[in-house]
Amino acid sequence: MTTNVGEKDRLYRAIAGVIILLWGISNANALGLIGFVVLATAYFRWCPVYIPMDVDTTKS
Repeated sequence: MTTNVGEKDRLYRAIAGVIILLWGISNANALGLIGFVVLATAYFRWCPVYIPMDVDTTKS
């Protein structure tokens, strides 16, 4: 599994993931799981959606 998420992308994903996760928890709905997925892609620096689109944000 090669990385395809760059530093800026990783930062934006982490911030968005935390916001979505906290919003989902505060409203007690399953949308918080999307925040968890976004955080996981930031942590592992790999996004499966980028593969078919041939996107690699590690290259500046």
